[in-house]
Amino acid sequence: MASTAKLPNLNQVSRVDQVGVEERAARFCARSIKNESKQEALMMVLSMIDLTTLEGQDTPGKVTQLCHKARHLNAARPELPTVAAVCVYPTMVAVAKKALTGSNIHVASVATAFPSGMSTTKIKLEETRMAVAAGADEIDMVISRGAFLQGDTRFVFDEIAQVKEACGKAHLKVILETGELGTLDQVRRASVLAMHAGADFIKTSTGKVQPAATLPVTLVMLQAIRDYYHETGRMVGMKPAGGISKAKLAIHYLVMLRETLGNAWLTPVWFRFGASSLANDVLMQIEKQRTGVYQSLDYFSLD
Repeated sequence: MASTAKLPNLNQVSRVDQVGVEERAARFCARSIKNESKQEALMMVLSMIDLTTLEGQDTPGKVTQLCHKARHLNAARPELPTVAAVCVYPTMVAVAKKALTGSNIHVASVATAFPSGMSTTKIKLEETRMAVAAGADEIDMVISRGAFLQGDTRFVFDEIAQVKEACGKAHLKVILETGELGTLDQVRRASVLAMHAGADFIKTSTGKVQPAATLPVTLVMLQAIRDYYHETGRMVGMKPAGGISKAKLAIHYLVMLRETLGNAWLTPVWFRFGASSLANDVLMQIEKQRTGVYQSLDYFSLD
C-alpha cells in the first residue's frame, strides 16, 4: 500500500534559539532529586535501555550472552525491570529472537546500511525486510545525511516513508546522526521531516560519530516532538543514543523529558536510551541507593 505521508514545508519550521536551548538544557543538570524519586528514576532508566552490540566482531555467542544479560541483569534482584530491547545487526536478529523467547524484551535491528546509510534505497529496503522477516520488532534506520545536507529533502522523506512501509508491524526508529547535521536548526528540520514521513521514534545518533547524544540536541528533538503532537495528535518516541553511560546523566534526560513532553512519555513505549554500558552504572546506583554501598563493577557483565 502506498504511503499517504505528505512532505512538510521545512521553510516554515521555526528557528532554534541556540543560546536559549543550551541554557535550558544546562538547568536540567542542576535539579536536586530526592532519594525516593531517584530510586524510581533509576528503575525507569533501566527499563528504557536498548542494550546494544553493533561491532564487526559480533558473533552468535556474543549476542546470546548479551541477551542472557538482558534477561538477568542481577540474579540477586529478580524484581528489577528488564531492559526494553536488545539491538543487533540484521544477521544476528534470529539469534537474539531465539535467546529472548519467552521474555518481554524486544529485538531491535539497525538497517539501511548502518551506520553510513551509503547504499541504494532498494538495498536498504531489502535489508529492512530481511530483519523484519527474521523477527525484528523494531528497525533503527539511518537517514541519507548527504542528501539531506544538500537539500534533497524529498529523497530523504520518500526513503523514510518506504522503509516505514517495509517495516510492516515493526516500529521504525529514524536515526538523524545529529553530529553530522551541523546546527540545531538542521536537527529540528530533520526531526520534522522524519516524523511527517512516518517515524515511530526519532533517534539522535548511531553511536559511531562524535558528538553523539547531547542534552541540547535532545531538547531540540523533544520540542519538535511536542510541536508535532500538538499539530497532528500523534505521539512519536525519542531515543538519545551514544555517550550516555552514567545513571546521573540519564536521570537528567528523564527530567528534561518530563518537563518538555509530560508524564505520558515516561515509558519505554515512548522513550529509550541507546547504550551498551549504561545498565551497569544504573545497577550500581540502585544498589547504592538500597544499601548505601557501591558494588564493584566485577559483579556485573562488561557486555
